Amino acid sequence: MSAFFFALVTSFVLSAGARDQLLVAYLRAELGPSTGLLATALACAALTGALAGWAGGRFAQMLSVNASQMFVALALLLSAAELAWPIRGRMPEEPTRSLGAAALTLILRQATDAARFVVFALAAALALPHMAAGGGAMGGMAAMVAGYALGPKLAKLPLRGLRLGLAFMLAVMAVTIGLSVRGLIS
Repeated sequence: MSAFFFALVTSFVLSAGARDQLLVAYLRAELGPSTGLLATALACAALTGALAGWAGGRFAQMLSVNASQMFVALALLLSAAELAWPIRGRMPEEPTRSLGAAALTLILRQATDAARFVVFALAAALALPHMAAGGGAMGGMAAMVAGYALGPKLAKLPLRGLRLGLAFMLAVMAVTIGLSVRGLIS
């Protein structure tokens, strides 16, 4: 059960101010309330979170314990880099109102975000990858609901500092795990 809660909380927290959450908030503000948009965002978050957990579990089966832990360190380091990278993309000026286009964009943004990297790492590191997959899906869905609910207010929150702080913490965790696997610290 701890894999579920770790994945749920980290997925939700690491999605704060992420590209996918900002897109949902923007589309909500531009298009107005839409249950179709919310359902699409929830489905995409559930899909990508579950796939990240499943892939992490499958990957862990192929690795030894030390290799698996080193892989977790690498995934955490990639998450830290994604969190620290500034979000510079512009939002679409004329939304097409196409839920298919929104779904594709959300899936592409979520496939390489910090939250899914960490769900992948948790599934690879912990004994129950299906629980990490479920937690990642639920945490991502909660982040989409928060983005949808906040709408234009989300962009006004000081999320850059939060994301940099989270990036620093993930980088420290990655280095610590990597050094402990190499036997340089115990």
